[in-house]
Amino acid sequence: MKILFVTSEFADFAKAGGLGDVSAGLPRALRRRGVDVRVLMPAYPSVISKASNITVVAHLPGEAGIDPCCIGEAKTADGLTLYLVLEPSLYQRTGNPYGREGRNWPDNDLRFARLSLAAAEIATGRAGVAWRPDVLHVNDWQGGLAPAYLRWRGVRVPTVLTIHNIAYQGLFPKECMARLAIPERAFDINGVEFHDSVSFLKAGLINADHVTTVSPTYAHEITTEAHGGGLHGLTSGIAAEGRLSGIVNGIDESWDPASDPHLPHHFEADNLSGKQQNADLVRTGLCLTPSEGPLFGVVSRLVHQKGLDIVADTARDIVRDGGQIAILGLGDPDTEHMLSRLARSHRDDIGLLIGFNEPMARRIVAASDFCLMPSRFEPCGLTQMQAQRYGTLPIAHATGGLADTIDDGETGFLFSNLSGEGLFSACRRAFDAFADHGVLAEMRQAAMARCFHWSGAATEYEALYARLVGRVVAHAASPMVPPRRQKSLADVSLAAAA
Repeated sequence: MKILFVTSEFADFAKAGGLGDVSAGLPRALRRRGVDVRVLMPAYPSVISKASNITVVAHLPGEAGIDPCCIGEAKTADGLTLYLVLEPSLYQRTGNPYGREGRNWPDNDLRFARLSLAAAEIATGRAGVAWRPDVLHVNDWQGGLAPAYLRWRGVRVPTVLTIHNIAYQGLFPKECMARLAIPERAFDINGVEFHDSVSFLKAGLINADHVTTVSPTYAHEITTEAHGGGLHGLTSGIAAEGRLSGIVNGIDESWDPASDPHLPHHFEADNLSGKQQNADLVRTGLCLTPSEGPLFGVVSRLVHQKGLDIVADTARDIVRDGGQIAILGLGDPDTEHMLSRLARSHRDDIGLLIGFNEPMARRIVAASDFCLMPSRFEPCGLTQMQAQRYGTLPIAHATGGLADTIDDGETGFLFSNLSGEGLFSACRRAFDAFADHGVLAEMRQAAMARCFHWSGAATEYEALYARLVGRVVAHAASPMVPPRRQKSLADVSLAAAA
C-alpha cells in the first residue's frame, strides 16, 4: 500500500509537541512493515536547513486566495521520503510551526489550507508527482481541510484523520471561506460551521472515512461533553457508525536505558546502580541536597492541561515526607512563574529548569523514582511510557492514554480524584512502595518489561488502511451502492442516545 502521511511537524526537523514524535515514529514503523509511506509537511526554515538534496518534483497552482507552491522531495538519513510544501511567503519565518512568542501567525488559515490542498492534489494525481497514494492520512486540524477538498471535488480517495488533541480545532472567521476555496454550501451544521466560525478540524471529522485518536480511552472521552470540545455530538455519531478508533502511540526505540547516549550512566532491569548514579548527578545539577529519599520527576509542557497547579498544591507534602522534585519544561508564563515561586520556597528540595533540551529531559526521566503526571486530560502521553522503560513509576490521573498504558499498582499509580488530595494519596502509595525494596524492585522490573514500540500501532494502522482500500474497491465494483448521507448533529445525537 501507498500512504501519504500529512503533518505540520516532524521531529527530525520541526517539532512543537508530541505530534512531531508521532510523525517521525509511525511512518518509519509502517515502512519497516513494507508499507510505501511518504510524509508531506511544510518547508519551514529548519526543514530546509536540515534536509539535504531537496529536488523540486511538482508545481501546484494557486486557488482562490491560496498561493501557488512547489513540492520538493527529500529523504531522511534512513531513507524515508519527504514531500515538502515550498512557499517562502507562508513558511519561511522564525518561530515554531504555528507562531512566535506565544502568538499564532494571523494567516495560519492560509498556511495550513495550502498544506491540505497540496495533500488533496497529490492524492488525486493532479499534482504531477510521479506517485499517488492509496490512502491519505492527515493529522489534527492542520490537515483537516484535505478530506474536505477531496469530498467537495467528488474525488474518492480513502482518508484517515487522527486527532491528537481535540482541544485544538483550527477556528477561523467565516470571512476566510472565499480565500480558502471553501464552497458556500459547506458553511452549515453538516459542514465546516462551528459556532459561526470555520473549523478545520470539523471539516476533517465530517469528511474523513475514518477517525482515529491516540488511545482507546481518549476515543471514548471525546464523545463526552466533558472532553469533546463541543464536538461530542459529532464524534458520538462517528463512533456509532464504527468510524472512530483509539490506537495507542508508541515511543522511539532509542528510549533504552542500556544504550541511551544522553545518559551518563547506563543501567538494566537487573542492575539499577546506574539509575542511582544518574539521580545523584541530577540532584547536583539542580542544586538539590543529597538525599536517600525518592526523587519525583516532572518533564512536561508547563500548561494548565498538565495539572502543574496540582503538583504545586502537593509539593509541600511530598517534601515534608522526604521526597524531592525535579521539574523541566516550558510553557505559559503564569505556570512558569508559579513553579518558580515554588522552587524558590524549597530551594534544597525542588529544582526547576525553564526550557527544554532532550539530554536533560532523558536524564530526569531516568534518574527519578517516580514521574508526576496529574493531567486534566491526556490523549495519549509519551512521558509515562518513556518513564516505565527507565524503571520510573508514573503517578498519573486515570485519564486518556495514561489509563491505557499504566497498570495501577504494578507499573505505576493511578488516581481518579483530580485534586491535590487525590495526587498525594497516590504519592503516599508510592512512598510506601519505595520503603519496601522488594515491592519497588518488582514494580520497576514489570515497568521496564513493557513494550511501547511503534510496531503495535503500525500493525493496527496497516489493517485500517487495508479495510479502507477494500471498501473503495467494493464501492467501485458496486455502482448501485448509494453514497453515504452526511448525518446532521441531530442525527448523531440521536444515534449516540440510542
